[in-house]
Amino acid sequence: MLAIVVSRADEASEHVGERLLEAADWETRTDGSRPDAEGGGEFYVLPADASAGVSPRPDAARGVERVELRTFEALHLRLDGVAGVFGGDGSGGTVSPDLLAFASRHSGETGPLLTAHFTGNVGAAEYGGRAGELAAAAPAALDRAIEAFDEHAPAGYEVGVECTHHGPSRVGCPSLFVEVGSDEPQWRDADAARAAARAILALRGVRARGDRTVVGLGGGHYAPRFERVLRETAWDVGHVAADWGLDDLDPGTEAGREALRQVVEQSVAERVLIDGDRSDVAAAVEESGYETVRESWLRAVDDRPLDVVEAVERRLGRVADGVVLGERETTAVAVVGLPVDLVREAEGVDPGAAWAAVAERAVAVETTEGGSRLGERVLLPADSGSDVDTGAGDERAASEAYDAVVAGLADVLRGKFEAVERRDGAVVATRTAFDPELARAAGVPEGPAFGRLADGRSVEVDGEEVSPETVHRERRREFPV
Repeated sequence: MLAIVVSRADEASEHVGERLLEAADWETRTDGSRPDAEGGGEFYVLPADASAGVSPRPDAARGVERVELRTFEALHLRLDGVAGVFGGDGSGGTVSPDLLAFASRHSGETGPLLTAHFTGNVGAAEYGGRAGELAAAAPAALDRAIEAFDEHAPAGYEVGVECTHHGPSRVGCPSLFVEVGSDEPQWRDADAARAAARAILALRGVRARGDRTVVGLGGGHYAPRFERVLRETAWDVGHVAADWGLDDLDPGTEAGREALRQVVEQSVAERVLIDGDRSDVAAAVEESGYETVRESWLRAVDDRPLDVVEAVERRLGRVADGVVLGERETTAVAVVGLPVDLVREAEGVDPGAAWAAVAERAVAVETTEGGSRLGERVLLPADSGSDVDTGAGDERAASEAYDAVVAGLADVLRGKFEAVERRDGAVVATRTAFDPELARAAGVPEGPAFGRLADGRSVEVDGEEVSPETVHRERRREFPV
């Protein structure tokens, strides 16, 4: 179930609530078990079979579900435990929220802005919640909310992501604030309220959390770097602790260790991205047993299966150190040495084609020279039935893929050589080329005549024609494989 909180203490929240009620065919119900000020009395339900005109993204959906909207007297940031109010008509309902959205205003010097964020306090609790306590984040829902804001934002409105701040810190289920800002003209803007309503309804059926989440440490209140990761990669972003909260993550104190644990674990995250050069923060993260990653790593991994990435980094090397993921995706892999002489010759003929010949058949490749050239080893899909856990991985454990790589590199050589074939443990390449020694022996003076013969044109020397065939010799190269 998607739960929606509207606050009468927030003008923008009420306007978003009105737009929500206009957007779908809600059923009005009554909860007499609690006061109207605390979410009781009249509330609204959108049954699972009712249309809301906004569909969740299919890859993030649990399916169409019930939506429940309740109104409270207090400001949202004071509503700890609010998820427990939802789920029925006061008779001890049986449906608990999977996700909760707070419709809210945003205040600041930021002009027209639609924004979303998670809640809790890395340090002191100045605006609701408890000190050092974070609410359960909903990273996949944040991704969808920003996507929906992009779709529905009125002209002149920016869309952004904020760091984690203010209460509540104990919601009772994964949650996020969906906000209209940044001052009274925007809080009263019907189009902005409508955009926020659509963004909230777009969360219907959306999983609160996906299969890959990173948390953010550092940066300002607004989080452009983490927003960029959210928008441009397959990674969701969980809690973001801005610079002003990082001192509260000191692993030397019990409170600091607990705050860092909550940033990561309340996001159900796997990794931590740090904004800025903060070696002290990185050390604190690693001391607490979590992994730091670079933005380049997140981009390189993107939507690749994480078990495949783990196999790559365990068997071949770290992506951060120059290993590049190939196009094959399997965890049954073997480390194979590339035929380096053949690789270098192919790179000399056509670097892009040489790269493709290997990467298209590989799970991952080592690189050199800043990632611009192929290295000496590659991770290939192992043959069916091969023992890939012995540590002896070579072309014998991945003969099919290795043969395909060799064939691909041999194809590249055909752009330079007239004949290319694989035989007797080598790729043999031959071509007919101009031989200056033969030209000199035929009496041809060095200079323009050499050039004409090399281009396949005859020349005349002392009244005699010298044809190019007489001064060309077959050259043969062998590349061990």
